[in-house]
Amino acid sequence: MATGKPESPTEPFKRALAHAARSLAEQPDLEVVFSGDGPSLVGNRATLPHPPRDLSSREAGRIRGLADQMALRLAHHDAVAHARLRPYDTQSAGVFEAIEQARIEAIGANALGGVRQNLATALEASLERKGFARTPVEAAPMADVIGLLVRERLTGDPAPDGARAIVDALRPSIEAKAGKDLDKLVASIEDQTAFGRIARSILRDLEMGDDSADSSEDAADEETEQTDPSDEGEADDTEGEGETPEGSTSERSESSDQDSDASDEQEMSSEEAEDAEMSDEAPELAEGAQPSRPDFKDKGQPEPPYRIFSTAADEIVTAEELCDPEELTRLRAYLDQQLSALSSVVSRLANRLQRRLLAQQNRSWSFDLEEGLLDVSRLTRVIIDPTAPLSFKEEKDTEFKDTVVSLLIDNSGSMRGRPIMVAAISADILARTLERCGVKTEILGFTTRAWKGGQAREAWIKAGKPGHPGRLNDLRHIIYKAADAPWRRARKNLGLMMREGLLKENIDGEALLWAHQRLLGRSEQRKILMVISDGAPVDDSTLSVNAGHYLERHLRTVIGEIEAKSPVELIAIGIGHDVTRYYRRAVTIVDVEQLGGAITEQLASLFDAEPKAVAAGPSPALQPPPVVQPRILPERPRVGV
Repeated sequence: MATGKPESPTEPFKRALAHAARSLAEQPDLEVVFSGDGPSLVGNRATLPHPPRDLSSREAGRIRGLADQMALRLAHHDAVAHARLRPYDTQSAGVFEAIEQARIEAIGANALGGVRQNLATALEASLERKGFARTPVEAAPMADVIGLLVRERLTGDPAPDGARAIVDALRPSIEAKAGKDLDKLVASIEDQTAFGRIARSILRDLEMGDDSADSSEDAADEETEQTDPSDEGEADDTEGEGETPEGSTSERSESSDQDSDASDEQEMSSEEAEDAEMSDEAPELAEGAQPSRPDFKDKGQPEPPYRIFSTAADEIVTAEELCDPEELTRLRAYLDQQLSALSSVVSRLANRLQRRLLAQQNRSWSFDLEEGLLDVSRLTRVIIDPTAPLSFKEEKDTEFKDTVVSLLIDNSGSMRGRPIMVAAISADILARTLERCGVKTEILGFTTRAWKGGQAREAWIKAGKPGHPGRLNDLRHIIYKAADAPWRRARKNLGLMMREGLLKENIDGEALLWAHQRLLGRSEQRKILMVISDGAPVDDSTLSVNAGHYLERHLRTVIGEIEAKSPVELIAIGIGHDVTRYYRRAVTIVDVEQLGGAITEQLASLFDAEPKAVAAGPSPALQPPPVVQPRILPERPRVGV
């Protein structure tokens, strides 16, 4: 070009990619942008990663595959229907999402050969970045495995080479339980609702539960279909749906509100509910209907304060207590494999944070003092006149040396997979870097001991299910690294986050109180608490018998009190979830790859700021919540149905 700025070699590729995405999505107004924050799809805006100047065919195929995924999702995905069918349980929701994504991509792959090739390249790159080939079979993400099996059913394409061994190892057990329903998916690929109902059947086949908001409506619809001959033509679409668990004979009344919550369903009889209680191993509700959830807003009643039904089974444990040394060593070795793949990123983040902190540790001196160390720049004046005043200097204290940082990591099931791995790696980076800079660091985690309630829920049932019980699960708070422990002694403990079965549910408010109290007990002058979470607090056992925002309201109260009245400085990082609506100082990241950089920038900027003023006196909201003392009722004889 004779005038103007020369065009980048990648610009023609970007233009062609944008036109192809709009055509595939059938949306001429689709906005396609390129950024380092990609890939993401928000509304009508698709963000893709910047293509490198030396664009290889593999990298071009990967970026085209990402664009095709977003375009196909816009063209063939109904977000409202998906939300209605999506299970509440985090593990089930991940599998359900993987099955739906396989359906979306299969539609495009079966129609266009070029799209099939692009999607395959993007899938291979994604599995490679996850380290799928190096993942032990027992630790393989179930969502990815089932997604690959569904993709194989719908398109005929086998799993990529890096994942084929794991898929083949798990295939017999999965197909033995859900093979028939997997075969049904092909016929419903164009009907998202029917496809989603079959996907829910697959979840039940695999004993992952079916606790979606739509499950009760489907059950009522099918019951109507069985009594109304005029609806026989539609029965095939809902075959196998709405079945109640074995032993459940609870009645359901008609509801005029189609958008009513699952809490509006009728309660089971006490005998049936006791039969359907969840065990610690099963991450799903086995009741035919959840207990009714009180709605204080509709009744105009004041909402009860946050309280705890029982703390008898709560535990605060170290990583060594939850895992034997041999397994910790194996899990740490697996984490180190992932760390080696990100070695350049790790080094860059660690060096950046260390430079930011050490820059504030440069010696600062006060000159022209009456006493202190002799100022050599004034040496000539001292020799000429030994009695000359203002010839001394003194080093200023470094403010942040007397600092402790507590990193509180959400260990809920929704963090399973790459998010928890990157959180563990980032905690490792942070501990090592701050230790070099003389700042003490502790690493904590929080989850629950059981899915859907544990011993606390059993005690509530034995007490006759009193109303407004408060928190109904057993907490598990984990100490991965104490503030006074050196990193080299605690490094193996971070591998525990990779352990299958550790991540369950999350009660953020009480975890925040626990970490806050630990910091208040420290002698350091400056105390910083950093929370890493990917969502709002969720515990199905608690929320099934309390108001829907019960845990969230308590979390907001605790955050407000810490930010307003506590000397602890609080910051938060949300992974794919907007935590700015909870925390005053927070950042949200879309891709877990940004977590390390977000921690670095947030912590460095906090050290740049002035320390928080100490509040006068403790706040009642920062004290432990009251514990209900249950009155255990004698067991009643069981009545046969």
